[in-house]
Amino acid sequence: MLELLYKRRSVRKFLSRDIEAEVVDKLLTGMLLSPSGRGKRPWEFIVIDDRDTIGRLSEAKEHGSAFLKGAPLAVVVLGNPEESDTWIEDTSIASAYALLMAESLGLSACWIQIRGREYSPGVLSDRYIKNLLTIPDTLAVESIIALGYPDENPAARTHESLPFEKIHRNKY
Repeated sequence: MLELLYKRRSVRKFLSRDIEAEVVDKLLTGMLLSPSGRGKRPWEFIVIDDRDTIGRLSEAKEHGSAFLKGAPLAVVVLGNPEESDTWIEDTSIASAYALLMAESLGLSACWIQIRGREYSPGVLSDRYIKNLLTIPDTLAVESIIALGYPDENPAARTHESLPFEKIHRNKY
């Protein structure tokens, strides 16, 4: 597992190759295995492989989502604030599981933060995506995970590059 964590990096360039259905199924199974507060599972996922829809999702915020247009697969991560007061944490954990599952399956991925971001001045990204994908107002959009086979290979992290000074023991 540690080797996987060193290797996993955010990738924003993908090959146009489609992801096989059985690989997508394993990815989604991993996401469904993510833990949640009190086992409430306040998350839901929309899996998108339609290139036109992915292109429209790439416009979801002013900065930091345009690269999604080149991804063959996107997973929109939703949370239900009415089900759990820990929906933000729970959807974040599910998003992190998606990143790790992708790496374990030979895919690459990048998290696109949506909650609290703007599509345009005064219009939240959440609202734009809800309108595009007909998502009920009871759900909130936490993130989009861009997925695909990598067309770039960032160097793995090294043990020496880790900020161990940020670890404190017994007190700050």
